[in-house]
Amino acid sequence: MVTFEEIGLRPEILQAVHALGFEKPTPIQEQAIPFVLSENTDLLAFAQTGTGKTAAFSLPMLERIDAELPQIQALVLCPTRELCLQIAQDIDNFTKFLKIRTTAVYGGASIDKQIDKLKRGAHIVVGTPGRTLDLIKRKRLKLEQIQWLVLDEADEMLNMGFKQELDSILATTPKEKQTLLFSATMPKELIRIAEQYMHEPKKITVGQRNTGAKNVSHEFYVVQARDRYQALKRITDINPNIYGIVFCRTRRETKEIANKLMQDGYNADALHGDLSQAQRDHVMSRFRSRHLQILVATDVAARGLDVDDISHVINFNLPDDLEVYIHRSGRTGRAGKTGVSLIITHSREIGRIKSIERKIGKTIERKKVPTSREICEKRLLHLMDKVKEVNVNDDEIAPYLPKVYEKLESLSREDLIKHFVSFEFNRFLEYYKDAPDLNVANKRERNGRDREREGERGGRDRKRRGRVDFNRYFINLGSKDELSPKNLLSFIDSHPKLKNVEVGKIDIQKSFSFFEIDKRYESQLIEAFAEVEYGGNEIVIERSKGGRGQGGGRRDSGRKSSYKGKRRS
Repeated sequence: MVTFEEIGLRPEILQAVHALGFEKPTPIQEQAIPFVLSENTDLLAFAQTGTGKTAAFSLPMLERIDAELPQIQALVLCPTRELCLQIAQDIDNFTKFLKIRTTAVYGGASIDKQIDKLKRGAHIVVGTPGRTLDLIKRKRLKLEQIQWLVLDEADEMLNMGFKQELDSILATTPKEKQTLLFSATMPKELIRIAEQYMHEPKKITVGQRNTGAKNVSHEFYVVQARDRYQALKRITDINPNIYGIVFCRTRRETKEIANKLMQDGYNADALHGDLSQAQRDHVMSRFRSRHLQILVATDVAARGLDVDDISHVINFNLPDDLEVYIHRSGRTGRAGKTGVSLIITHSREIGRIKSIERKIGKTIERKKVPTSREICEKRLLHLMDKVKEVNVNDDEIAPYLPKVYEKLESLSREDLIKHFVSFEFNRFLEYYKDAPDLNVANKRERNGRDREREGERGGRDRKRRGRVDFNRYFINLGSKDELSPKNLLSFIDSHPKLKNVEVGKIDIQKSFSFFEIDKRYESQLIEAFAEVEYGGNEIVIERSKGGRGQGGGRRDSGRKSSYKGKRRS
């Protein structure tokens, strides 16, 4: 492996890099930095999160930027405020010994202050699409002279609905520039942007696309849907040093799980779209500083949270898009450390586990939810380790020991240990006393009682359908959104109140679909789809005209229910 010196960076940059503790370039840096230093053609780089992408694109730009030229020479676009601030801070660290100025522009902060910073001059602007376009429209951000355009986590910008903003921003940039696009995946819309705005780009791939990190082990636990939270607590209890993220599907679920954990005495908090920016900053600061052990978050809210020491990523629910699982798992096992990505699921999702295995090229090991005995033993031994490792100040404690010895002289060594353990551990032992086994037996999967409901176009068995009164619903997702009967059923099954509901005919069209569900469960269906996104798209559900499976494909124009997820900025 080459060194940063061999790549050809100037002494001021090398000094900053070594001050940050960087010794050798990562694989993406080793390939991207020399290319950007020596070439002017565009670059498509595929690399997973946490592989050193910021240095890969910023170090060669810093080498070539003219600090004496008082104009914006580089624009870096990224999906979230948090990532924007992080990139800007990283570039500031790299320019510690250079006279190159960087300005971050993002939503949720005063635009006037950002305009003032732009007036004072910047060589590099790092921005989110929404705020960047706003400043362009106000004619406060002029990009006619930029030489480099960087799209970082470009796939996520598209997933979050920034396609129009990206089109508008890119249209204001000069044709003669070097475009550097960094992404973990290559969706169709990204290919379109690459074809429209890039010219014969060089492609760099680090590792295999859409696969998991090598340092991450994968495991899953099968429980009843109603037992997910209890399983989460047991997994947390068996890992006393856990420092992890629990991913939930919706804001509502995120708040509920975080509140339950806090009420049960766990060092946890939530990160979701309903928080103000000040609240988000406070939660993220506490987590980064390890004042929180467990962060419960939605996928969008966690974007830009870059922490190298995360030990566990816990999927409280599997995401609708299985590639999101890869992004989640990539948040652990960084910087040469190992990590665990685990899934709490039920037997109907075993097929989806197999799909993930094919994507990541690894086996996801099935584990048993710890028993009460296993947890108590692990916590007790952990407590003993902490006692052994405690720092004893002999001089400070010496004056008090005679009275302590006197108080405890009636106890034997064995009795003293028992009293000590009981004092520290009684509540824990009491909580897990007679705790049930949460695991779903493999036998139930083999005999088919919990088999996945495939939902073929012909619907359920005719005898069963004859006993159920169905309502028919329209949903604004179809095959182009990669919706399938299996995905739809998996989502419905994941909601505890819909676990045993009868689903009838499912009709998947190109851009929309219809499905039948037991009419008694309409309110539960409303709750399940409230504030939910699928593949970054807003979800709309409406009662279909014609009722139970009578075709026609019309929506009920009178009585309808519409539920939409919101795009994050």
